[in-house]
Amino acid sequence: MTAYDDLSSTSDMLADCRATETNLRLERTAWRAVRPAPSIHFDEVPTDLPKGEIEISDAALRLANALSLHLD
Repeated sequence: MTAYDDLSSTSDMLADCRATETNLRLERTAWRAVRPAPSIHFDEVPTDLPKGEIEISDAALRLANALSLHLD
């Protein structure tokens, strides 16, 4: 085998190309490249999910109070 694999048979090179296509999933990549971009209009954006509650542990509260930070 040479550095560029120029001396391989055509059937070996064809098999390499098919394996590369399978591994890279070129059809899916090509489809993604030409599909339309997502919308940037506000009314087309899905609504926000409610924010989760943040729980502050007693240890964090004591540390914040010792540093004069107020996490009430």
